[in-house]
Amino acid sequence: MAREIDRKLRLTAALLGAVTRKDLAAAFRRVNPATTFDVERANKWLQGRARPRERQVYEDWAKLVDLGRDGAWIAECDSEAFLEAICARHQRDPGPLRRQADGAEGPSNLHHEQDLSLAGSYACYSHAWSPYFRGQLIRGSLAIAPAQRLSASYTETLPTGRLQVDGPITLSKRAMLMDLREPGGTQFLFCLFPPTPPASVLAGFMCGATVIGPHSQPSVTRIAMVRLPAASARLRNSDAYLPLEGSVASDLAAQAVPVADPELVDRQMQAFLVGGQGGGLDQIGADAYAALQEVFDRTWLAAAASPFPASGERKGPMP
Repeated sequence: MAREIDRKLRLTAALLGAVTRKDLAAAFRRVNPATTFDVERANKWLQGRARPRERQVYEDWAKLVDLGRDGAWIAECDSEAFLEAICARHQRDPGPLRRQADGAEGPSNLHHEQDLSLAGSYACYSHAWSPYFRGQLIRGSLAIAPAQRLSASYTETLPTGRLQVDGPITLSKRAMLMDLREPGGTQFLFCLFPPTPPASVLAGFMCGATVIGPHSQPSVTRIAMVRLPAASARLRNSDAYLPLEGSVASDLAAQAVPVADPELVDRQMQAFLVGGQGGGLDQIGADAYAALQEVFDRTWLAAAASPFPASGERKGPMP
């Protein structure tokens, strides 16, 4: 017997980055152009007022999420087993998917227009911070979901494992800000230009500290985030570091992004990422910090050890 269809559909939408019911229906049509999954029926299914009766809907659903399970299992499993399966198969963190699915009644057409214009998946290009990959670009994946409040997940597939940070998005007239972090771990701050529809690309600064290296370095890089037509498993699972002299245009084409003029894309991406006096990247070496620290540590310790008040300090009788 089919159960928890509404929540499993919301989890599916969160996995795919589907914002509206129309997006979800389009995803079903991509695996079966003749599917009976449509927007009108999805409205009832997502609200828990009805369940799909046609077996083919569940078979299409099984193909869509690609779990190696048949439609009967999709229909009959509970939502937590479904969540566990999709996270294991697609290497996703269950926390953000659970929050996205439970934070709203699933994809709708009721979100704010700006939320809709931003929600989706992006391929993100910035300078590698690790000294072991100096001079290379690194590619990350950004997923923006509206739910009750705009939120984002940024991931990188590193040699040391998968890195994922999550958090809220704040929009203002002057900037788009994201404070994304692992619980008790890595944190990245993003300050981007305020987006405008159709939000085909987001860009600005990414700030944090090196993840791979002999020591931590505070770092800031320019970053460009290009919207994808749909969520890409290849983007989430492939090595984050692009080869030296690698083409961003070719990498985008591999993510199914239409690239009419590869040379123009590479030229403009290069101009943006490498522009400015620092070449688009600024890092503070530990030796520079240590030298500065030594000067002020010695001054502070000397002042703390002195029995006499510092110059300018108010003098008066002992109490």
